[in-house]
Amino acid sequence: MVKEKLFGTDGVRGIANESLTAILALRIGMAAGHWVRNHDAISYNTSRKTLSHGLRRQASGDLGIFGKRPIVIIGRDTRISGDMLEAAIAAGLASMGVDVVNVGVAPTPAIAQIVLSRGASAGVVISASHNPFPDNGIKFFGPNGKKLPDEVESEISDILASIESLPRPTGADIGRVVETTIPLDEYVERVMSTLRGSDSEPLGGLRLVMDCANGAAHHLGPKIFTAAGSHLTVVHAEPNGVNINLECGSTRPGNLAAKVVEVGAHAGLAFDGDADRVILADEKGGIVDGDRIMAIIAGHLKRRGELTGDTVVATIMSNVGLEKALEKMHIKLHRTDVGDRYVAEAMDKLGASLGGEQSGHILLPGLTPTGDGLVTALQVLLVMKEQGLPLSELASVVQSCPQLLKSIPVHTKIGWRKDAEISTAIQDGQKRLGSPEWLSVRSSGTELLIRVMAQGTDKEVVESVVHDICSLVQKKFGV
Repeated sequence: MVKEKLFGTDGVRGIANESLTAILALRIGMAAGHWVRNHDAISYNTSRKTLSHGLRRQASGDLGIFGKRPIVIIGRDTRISGDMLEAAIAAGLASMGVDVVNVGVAPTPAIAQIVLSRGASAGVVISASHNPFPDNGIKFFGPNGKKLPDEVESEISDILASIESLPRPTGADIGRVVETTIPLDEYVERVMSTLRGSDSEPLGGLRLVMDCANGAAHHLGPKIFTAAGSHLTVVHAEPNGVNINLECGSTRPGNLAAKVVEVGAHAGLAFDGDADRVILADEKGGIVDGDRIMAIIAGHLKRRGELTGDTVVATIMSNVGLEKALEKMHIKLHRTDVGDRYVAEAMDKLGASLGGEQSGHILLPGLTPTGDGLVTALQVLLVMKEQGLPLSELASVVQSCPQLLKSIPVHTKIGWRKDAEISTAIQDGQKRLGSPEWLSVRSSGTELLIRVMAQGTDKEVVESVVHDICSLVQKKFGV
């Protein structure tokens, strides 16, 4: 019997205290701690010549930890279950002889950046991103500030299976857990440094609306954009543990768009719960998704001669309209499977300077090691300022083609790929649409769902392909 994977496309996810329990978090922490102890940052990523034990001792001194053991940085979003899971995974790490620096509520990209700047061995974020508050998750970052590759997550899963038999340190070898927000100030400075030029207020004159999704950006987001000189109207920045992503944020940008028009703002910014992605609204109330964001930044980077290989990396979910817009700018679109980790892997191989997802998760490795909604938004606003154009005009470069996504609740995500009828329907759909890359059938990485997405130039064909495949999946695997 094939067992379900522990790690999905974005770490371990589940309903907190149901499938994702404190006991599981403790065990995951122990397994990760054991892995870190045996794959120290230096041996894990030898290409980072600047990293050394000495750097770690120096960087950890002001945090009140010894610096003789591996260090893991932990942060979380604002979910009520975050405290419970944070404490459990920190205890698991410490029990295996790893020092833990807990920075509390922080954007996911802040943890990645702190890991990199502090020379830590790894980072952990407790968050379920854009999911509703009962869900939560655990995701890891390596010493390079990037998500762990599949093979490392697989190793951690294998360690978890035999966790009870592993040796555990005692006495002075047990790890410490230190709580501090000092590194968050460094993250703010790093984000601000991505604003080009010497202007003390690079966003001066811009009126913005910011939707913090009652999530991890609720404090640092307004702080950064106010310091950059914008006149800011902030909404959904009062987290109470149960209102994260509730009818707000990047998955519900409609209210933000209306607010932008109401107050006469130049743009609106909607982050998700952990602030690694952003969706914008233009001055007319139009939604500017990740495809349009990539097109805006790609054109700007190409004009500056900074778009490596004249290539943008995106997933098969990105609209055909992005593909056609980039073609007009003589930029190639390289597509990957769904998931920012696969975008990142392709970018590494190609040496690409820009990639991302339609959801607003944008990767700019020259500025930040992982997707950062705050950095992404700043870059788009800088383009607006430098070109003197409204966001609606910049975003109009992408004209969306017909695209349809449907999700089918299933009782299992195992077996559908090997079903002959479904495979035949997928192959037929690819031919009818005109490109294999314009059809995606995949399992959700976080829920019991099969997602079917088709796109193309003919709306009726797109709808027919999705209907045929969804009907088959529902008939054979649906609940």
